[in-house]
Amino acid sequence: MSGNRMKRREFVRTSLLGATLAPAVLIRRKALVSLFSSGSVGSDPPPNILLIYADDIGYGDLGCYGASGVRTPHVDRLAAEGIRFTSAYATSATCTPSRYSLLTGRYAFRDEKVRILAGDAGLLIEPGRKTLPAVLRQAGYMTGVVGKWHLGLGGGPGKLDWNGDIRPGPLEIGFDYAFLMPATGDRVPCVYVENHRVVNLDPADPITVSYKDPIPGLPTGVSHRDKLKMDWSHGHNMAVINGIGRIGYMSGGTSALWKDEEMAGEFTARAVSFIEKNKERPFFLYFATHDIHVPRVPHPRFVGKTKMGPRGDAIVEFDWSVGRLLETLDRLGLAANTLVILTSDNGPVLDDGYKDGAAEKVGDLRPSGPLRGGKYSAFDAGTREPFIVRWPDRVKPGLSDARFSQVDLFASLATLAGQPLDDEDAPDSLEMLDTLLGKSHLGRDHIIEQAGTLSIIRGRYKYIEPSDGPRMNVPTNIELGNDPRPQLYDIVDDIAEKHNIAGEHPEVVRELEALLKKIKRAGRTRRWIKPG
Repeated sequence: MSGNRMKRREFVRTSLLGATLAPAVLIRRKALVSLFSSGSVGSDPPPNILLIYADDIGYGDLGCYGASGVRTPHVDRLAAEGIRFTSAYATSATCTPSRYSLLTGRYAFRDEKVRILAGDAGLLIEPGRKTLPAVLRQAGYMTGVVGKWHLGLGGGPGKLDWNGDIRPGPLEIGFDYAFLMPATGDRVPCVYVENHRVVNLDPADPITVSYKDPIPGLPTGVSHRDKLKMDWSHGHNMAVINGIGRIGYMSGGTSALWKDEEMAGEFTARAVSFIEKNKERPFFLYFATHDIHVPRVPHPRFVGKTKMGPRGDAIVEFDWSVGRLLETLDRLGLAANTLVILTSDNGPVLDDGYKDGAAEKVGDLRPSGPLRGGKYSAFDAGTREPFIVRWPDRVKPGLSDARFSQVDLFASLATLAGQPLDDEDAPDSLEMLDTLLGKSHLGRDHIIEQAGTLSIIRGRYKYIEPSDGPRMNVPTNIELGNDPRPQLYDIVDDIAEKHNIAGEHPEVVRELEALLKKIKRAGRTRRWIKPG
């Protein structure tokens, strides 16, 4: 056993004897010590868990998934040392719903409030609902979130004072520490929130946020378009922050405003600091990057690293962030017993509101890989994501084609931490730990995908519910997969979903339609359906 492992175990043992530790911390550490020393999970110390959640990275955007024109050596290293999944899915083709499902173990379509949120929206996850960080915290983990949040904060418009305590938020649903972008890089307010407070806010320059009316006297992306350092293509023409048009209006908070070019470095530094501060205890870190979401404004040291403009350079910047975290685990001797999971919230998009040349300079890169669609789409490129798992102490490197859904991380990691779930907890999360760790190639019984309509995959077939929505998202040039007729695809032989065979297999359509209706009516998946 390595000296570091002995150090971690001895720290936990001796800490339990110390009188200075808070009772809650004592209880949490005692739970982990009991769990792993009893053999129910194993005799080794509990693993750290690092969940790297990218933004808008597509199935074909990374080197280990076949990308050309951009190098991602750190992500590729992670894949070579772990398991690279080829059939893993986010629950939704957009960000907020995927993040909600990830943290709650509940499909976002079950709550009509769960959609892409404005930057001043209230907290979506109600305090008291069991969440993934809450379960791991109960098991003894120190829990942290760094990066993009976009799940709402406080009570919502008119009830949230950005100049005071901002709550409820991550700390009220299971996280011990939070350093956040409140919503997205293209939405106001353009400030960081640490725990309950805006960082570096001058009380004499209070923040005002509006998603309804412009703030008189301030420039907008329309009135000052000729002065923008990045022009907008659609939307993104309200407040101007750091020379870039945003969604929504804000004033004040000048000393607290972020610099887009420094965002990846700021988030990465905070993540490294969290790991360093908790190196002697088991931790769960949810590291949610801004890259490669718009606006894509990478640090100058990454500009020009690819021929694809800001989008390609942002992929390189994302890879750098991954590398810094892996280097930190190596330096601290934590790599062997840290479970690292890397994936993304939804599929790729080129022009998502700014004229950054992404569509014109994409070159030979196929962001969706062999898949059809992209972000916002019911076709597989909307939700089928890169998914990599590394845990050197337990996971053998390899390739897995087992189907896995991000919603199952909740129940799977709860099992890993020895935490049983009540019937009402994580209602759609299935325990797939053996699949996650490569001990089984048995995938999920079915996959649910949410875009403008719902889809279900079972066996070799994918069924897309009829929808009257538009077939194309014209501004982004993405096929949305909407059709008033039922759609059925054999995604084994037709991975690009080119041939609708619903008319040839009406019995399969009826079967999958009935299963999808049952899942919607039941209000849950767990407890009544087998994992695989």
